[in-house]
Amino acid sequence: MEIIGILTRDPYGWASTQLILGVRKYGLRPFIIRYKDVLVEIFGNSRKIMVNDINILEELDVVIVRPIGRSSLDQALYRVGLLYMMEDGGIIVINKASAIEKAVDKYRSLHILSGNGVPTPKTLVSENPNIIFRYLDRLGENIVIKPMFGSRGLGSTMLSDRDSIWRILQALAYNRNVLYLQEYLRHEYRDIRAFVIGDRVVACMYRENPMSWKSNISRGGIPKPMKPDSEIIELAVKSADLLGCEIAGVDILESDGNRYVLEVNSQPTWKGLQSITKINIAEEIIKYVLSRLKR
Repeated sequence: MEIIGILTRDPYGWASTQLILGVRKYGLRPFIIRYKDVLVEIFGNSRKIMVNDINILEELDVVIVRPIGRSSLDQALYRVGLLYMMEDGGIIVINKASAIEKAVDKYRSLHILSGNGVPTPKTLVSENPNIIFRYLDRLGENIVIKPMFGSRGLGSTMLSDRDSIWRILQALAYNRNVLYLQEYLRHEYRDIRAFVIGDRVVACMYRENPMSWKSNISRGGIPKPMKPDSEIIELAVKSADLLGCEIAGVDILESDGNRYVLEVNSQPTWKGLQSITKINIAEEIIKYVLSRLKR
């Protein structure tokens, strides 16, 4: 029986449970890997990744990666290194470590996307609040301050008052945060989430939140079905491909007749999207994984 590895912090979480069900539906066996259950053994030229006394480098051909999650610098480096070790050992890792590294870093992913013709918001990045404040007006009246690393809209704030912005920049710099600022793009209190698997957009939705400029489902956004046109499909697939993501949630904003890619999530959940589509997204992921095994 083919074994499909699922690397997850919480095997009882919604997305992990959906993947487990999808694996079993295809007559396969899910093998759950939690970071806290892993022991890496490096003895000379011998390398093993042990999970419950099983060396997964010998037993697994593929591993699906769920979010690495909140972690210390040590944990983040170790967990990404673990993915590289799996790849070096011949395991197909989806998404691979380099893709996760690119996507999770907003600055690096924006650099890659914009450098390859993908429309993105105007952005300023610096460690120095004095320099960034001097160029602030290039972003317009309303400014969005974001954390370099993060998801679900947590830590992002939108301001226009320059005194308030200055105080926040000073506080962030004092705590050794990189300053990451973008223009606020006017929109209809909604954005688009396109779910990419391989070279396809398998499902798409509007996320609407009339009470906030943040439309993330976790921040109160309401999923609404939509049929993506060719431009959205091209933007989503191209963005995922540029970052090396085989599975991705691509966030796109419509503003004044233009479309901008805001972010590529390399470890997306799809609970909200699943609620408004008949396509079983977990099963689509498993079908794609099986196609990768056959290559």
